[in-house]
Amino acid sequence: MSLSKQTQKITLKSWFKAGDPWVWLNAGGVAISVIAVVGLLILLAYNGLGHFWPSDVLEADYRNANNAKVSVIAEHVETKSVLATQLRDAGLTIESQAVAVDRHLFKMGNRDVTGADFGWFLDERLSNLRYPSDIMVLERREWGNFYGRLLAVKQNDQVIVDATQDPEKAKAVFNDALSHTLELYEKIHTIEKHDIGDVNFELERLRLEERRMELGQPGDTVLAQANTRIAAQRQQLNKQYQVLKKQLDALYLQVNEYSIVAQVSSGQERIISLAKVVRATWPNQLSVFGKVLVYFDKLGEFLLDEPREANTEGGIFPAIFGTVLMVLLMSIIVTPFGIIAAVYLREYAKQGWLTRVVRIAVNNLAGVPSIVYGVFGLGFFVYFLGGHIDQAFYEESLPAPTFGTPGLMWASLTLALLTLPVVIVATEEGLARIPSMVRQGSLALGATRAETLWRVVLPMATPAMMTGLILAIARAAGEVAPLMVVGVVKLAPSLPLNSHYPYLHLDQKFMHLGFHIYDVGFQSPNVEAARPLVYATALLLVIVIALLNVLAVNIRNRLREKYKALES
Repeated sequence: MSLSKQTQKITLKSWFKAGDPWVWLNAGGVAISVIAVVGLLILLAYNGLGHFWPSDVLEADYRNANNAKVSVIAEHVETKSVLATQLRDAGLTIESQAVAVDRHLFKMGNRDVTGADFGWFLDERLSNLRYPSDIMVLERREWGNFYGRLLAVKQNDQVIVDATQDPEKAKAVFNDALSHTLELYEKIHTIEKHDIGDVNFELERLRLEERRMELGQPGDTVLAQANTRIAAQRQQLNKQYQVLKKQLDALYLQVNEYSIVAQVSSGQERIISLAKVVRATWPNQLSVFGKVLVYFDKLGEFLLDEPREANTEGGIFPAIFGTVLMVLLMSIIVTPFGIIAAVYLREYAKQGWLTRVVRIAVNNLAGVPSIVYGVFGLGFFVYFLGGHIDQAFYEESLPAPTFGTPGLMWASLTLALLTLPVVIVATEEGLARIPSMVRQGSLALGATRAETLWRVVLPMATPAMMTGLILAIARAAGEVAPLMVVGVVKLAPSLPLNSHYPYLHLDQKFMHLGFHIYDVGFQSPNVEAARPLVYATALLLVIVIALLNVLAVNIRNRLREKYKALES
């Protein structure tokens, strides 16, 4: 063996012996993980946030299967190349001799006219592609988007302006009428959801109070006085309801005052009430700045409004609110129980076989499938505990359950039980890292065992507790399976936190971002419309979890700096 080869062998051996390959291997693994996470976020942002950009609307001629020429007005979604043989096997006539043929996915809207929002079109059958400036896009409360041309604006079924004669005037009148209609719709929404909702809440409270008095079997005099008072209050509330109903009827007459005549791509005319329109744009006329304004308007609607159209349109604010509120309640519940259990196991329990068995059980609980926790929560929390609470405290509401049905409190408790092992293990590890000399020094200075634990040990272990809480938040916020049986529903626009006593309604069902992703992605009747919302909601869920974790990490770092002197 030559000297140079022997030297290389010694150098390579010492390199492995020093552990440098493992350092590079770990660095490579971290780099791959970071790239994967960043790539995922970019994918979610591109496919989700791009959905809100107001794309140009094209118009083209298309030869259908009968070789008849039809007009198509639509937004271009994506293009895919498909083997010509596959299309021919599917029964399509392909004139091109190329191996692959382009197909375009168009969003045509007008589901009430054509029966479908989306359609695939062969590139070779498209011709005369153009982008007319008079194409109008309406976002509706029902039936999805409408694509077409404005022909006339009506008021009380009478044409007030003809768009074929004066397009600019018709557009201005239409915009003013739509703004007026949207203002009326907001007033209707306020009366229905808030004012009438408050009256209905008070009426229900009186009904339950009346029922409670009957079950309590008070004296005849007391019962008569209570019934007289309740009847007077009910009469006053009914008067308020009648006043609100008259206002509501008047607003409904006004909100249905305006309508438009619009033409679809086939030339068919449709009459659309402006009460059904959420937003109207002429995307081919918009400048870049105008499109940016529309983009942020739609993005704000997505973040702050309620869902509509089977959760494929509108916003997801109830789901955001429900997710954050549930995680906060779960954190408040799991933290003290996890810390108490860890303190007992580490500081007070006799370290024998029983303690070791308990630790093994706690570690095994972390690996139990989450749906098992959901079934346990449904059986124990909802049916057993909730049923007994209803019997003891809400007898007047029976047979309608109050806590004997899935709700926010049971969902939070179930997730607290699911994440409890994480908090226990993290806290116990933090307690184990505190040197015994710190405890002995505190005891030597005259402090009791309880004072040592409360004033010295627990403050030093606080960063470890926060680490456990961070891990618990990260897991709980993304769980879906147990929530499906203990409180989450497809649509619950009423928030569990409002102005009605007791303000926080723990018995109420709620929406959750994770379940919303599942529902929109797998249960939606309109798959193509739901797909970008799945990406956008997933990105938002990641952001919510990241913000909650950043808050917890910031608290942990502050506590770590505060007690660094004790650790040293």
